[in-house]
Amino acid sequence: MAYKISGTLNESARILVLKESDWSIESNVEKSAGDYEVDNLVSGTKTVVAIDGAGEVVGYGSVSPEYYGGDRGIIGGGYNGSSVINTLEYITISTIGNAADFGDLVLERYEMDATSNASGDKGVFGSGRDINLASLNSLDYITISVAGNATSFGELTTKKYKLAATSNATNNRGIFGGGYDDSNCLNVIDYITISSPGNATDFGDLTVARRTTGATSNGINNRGVFASGKTGSGDYVNTIDYITISSLGNAIDFGDLIAKRIVAATSNSIHDRGVSGGGYDGSNPLNVMEYITISSLGNATDFGDLTMPRTSLTATSNGTDDRGVFCGGHYISSYYNTIDYITISTIGNASDFGDLTVSKTSVAATSDA
Repeated sequence: MAYKISGTLNESARILVLKESDWSIESNVEKSAGDYEVDNLVSGTKTVVAIDGAGEVVGYGSVSPEYYGGDRGIIGGGYNGSSVINTLEYITISTIGNAADFGDLVLERYEMDATSNASGDKGVFGSGRDINLASLNSLDYITISVAGNATSFGELTTKKYKLAATSNATNNRGIFGGGYDDSNCLNVIDYITISSPGNATDFGDLTVARRTTGATSNGINNRGVFASGKTGSGDYVNTIDYITISSLGNAIDFGDLIAKRIVAATSNSIHDRGVSGGGYDGSNPLNVMEYITISSLGNATDFGDLTMPRTSLTATSNGTDDRGVFCGGHYISSYYNTIDYITISTIGNASDFGDLTVSKTSVAATSDA
């Protein structure tokens, strides 16, 4: 779950937010005169200090932040072994249990991906393949806190599937990268402004053209990463690329995963840990999870194992509240409704969370965190 504080400043100031539980600094940001908010906080009483440009304290107080969401996960689309699905379902990420019906995508699709603008409450599902196996460039959006059907958002620059998506959270930019267009693996990265329906614009290129990569970010800290995937020659790679989400340009090498494979990925947002899990290495489905520190270039480290090996699963999290979930997937003709969960900041194996409403693979997930 995510929390925020708000107030009004007579002049520009630096806002320090301290957790009264241990007096550590949770946020340190500059705000302009007028109304302000500091979001992506965790629960618990805070001491807030405002300091002006001369270093003088101009405001001070103890507050309880306001809850504004961050705990709803949405899982959409997929393939159940016989049909392509348009179903959307939701879970409360902090509460173990089964998924429930949310609504429907505009059309049946699978092998797409999704992202959101966090507390901005808008989730976007992009691209994929339809019931006729045709590749798509269409984008759908939902209001995450309100159950209901999706609405058309716009289009990506290219029809493709098996792509990956992430965002810089409340900074409102969504990124869709990589994929396959029926003929070639792609390195193209597109971006959208999540709060404003419309068509995507070219952002830059990945370092390697590939499909079925996993993407995540450290949220408002503005770094997105794309991990591993499969190239047009059929090779599985362990490449990790990174971008600065607010700045157009090509991706840069970050490091490597341990295993060459396809993956699902998520993070605990501003806490800076990204976790990739599951997938396929060309021979076997995998249950391995690995992690990186998103702000620090380098190779991934072993995290633990999912409850079962599977590929074409999806992942999301409740951000600063530190729970990640891995949903769905398949291997050969076995399709799974499994949802696993982890505590992202704590290395270890995943535990059973509950079940999706139907067993399916090639699904997409996002949350309001």
